[in-house]
Amino acid sequence: MPMRRRQFTLQAAAVLAPALLGGSVAWAQPARPREGKDYLVLGKPAPVDAPAGKIEVIEFFWYSCPHCNAFEPALEAWLKNLPKDVSFKRVPVAFRDDFAPQQRLFYTLEAMNKVDEYHRKVFQAVHGERQPLNTDDAILAWAAKQGFDMAKFTETYRSFTVASKLRKAVQLQDAYRVEGVPALGIAGLYYTDGSISGSMERALQVTDHLIAEARKPR
Repeated sequence: MPMRRRQFTLQAAAVLAPALLGGSVAWAQPARPREGKDYLVLGKPAPVDAPAGKIEVIEFFWYSCPHCNAFEPALEAWLKNLPKDVSFKRVPVAFRDDFAPQQRLFYTLEAMNKVDEYHRKVFQAVHGERQPLNTDDAILAWAAKQGFDMAKFTETYRSFTVASKLRKAVQLQDAYRVEGVPALGIAGLYYTDGSISGSMERALQVTDHLIAEARKPR
């Protein structure tokens, strides 16, 4: 199950068990996903930022969410077989103002082309090393220990570009009506998460189905 909005406190994140995955991403003859049971159709399409001809899939996440941390291995395995017509991106949520520092961290890494190298390291710092990384000072101190050029990192972290991405991220999570993370948005049309589909493994199956649906002419 994903973490729901009401559960989002750093204290809860430290104690909730990340038991959402069975360990395998190979499925045999899954049941056909059903609207309302496995996924939701958005009443109003969400904005899509994918290149022409691409189907956008979004993972909504929060670095301090233990379920997001637990979901990463399955998601990474799924991404290795991403179809060529699918455009994937991550969007850090902010259900409260104090989520903003971790949003800034993600978009700073993205702007510096360092997400692939450091995304898992952030999860490890928070969940493995118990560093909260929930304030600007804590994040800048962590970045310094990683060997970043701190003048460049700090400038990017505090930039207008990153601030704009924070606003767009919140607009997108609201457009998809995200109530918990990890969650998946597909093609600006569909939404699923572990609570709706039963598990995040099932949510990935549902996402595959919805990608196929999004390919159909409308």
